[in-house]
Amino acid sequence: MRNEYAADLGLSEVDLAADWYTQFDRWFADAVAAGLPEPNAMVVGTADAAGRPSGRTVLLKGYDPEGFVFYTNYTSRKGGEATANPHASLVFPWFPMQRQVVVAGPVERVDRAETEAYFASRPRGSQLGAWASAQSRVIPDRAALDEAYQAVVARFADVAQIPAPPHWGGFRVRPESVEFWQGRVSRLHDRLRFRRADGGDWIVERLAP
Repeated sequence: MRNEYAADLGLSEVDLAADWYTQFDRWFADAVAAGLPEPNAMVVGTADAAGRPSGRTVLLKGYDPEGFVFYTNYTSRKGGEATANPHASLVFPWFPMQRQVVVAGPVERVDRAETEAYFASRPRGSQLGAWASAQSRVIPDRAALDEAYQAVVARFADVAQIPAPPHWGGFRVRPESVEFWQGRVSRLHDRLRFRRADGGDWIVERLAP
């Protein structure tokens, strides 16, 4: 199960954008244009207060020079870990393009107004699901989840705009490092990392593959 990467691809310092946000924006646009399935899918890594890690795939819902935003139930496993140990890593696995982006940095909750604006843009079914699911909790069977959903449907039957649950909202990962990984032949990949130095300025480093 070995796949040799293309010889004509590469990532050089000369071609790198001046800042991580512009470079990510370029690569994200490339992933969208290439027709990758769910190019905004990312693996979010968190750890509990004891340092025990966990990971899962989440959809990126926004990014800007301040960081990367995703939404979840704050009482879920990732929500609890991001609150107890407010640091996270993100991995964008764009394998068909032989690329990855790896982000690391502190986590904070987004402003409540931002959460409510995003929640209002979701399909009604997704809004109802956020109310119905006690995310990451043990449930007896599928029927229990379906019954909870139907109860929420009835609860909000006459409500035109469903409010965001108080236990649900966004997290923003503010990057301290953003690594751009381009596959190369013989596993000699290109890895260029933007890293925030102690003084606050960003520096670019090449990492050995």
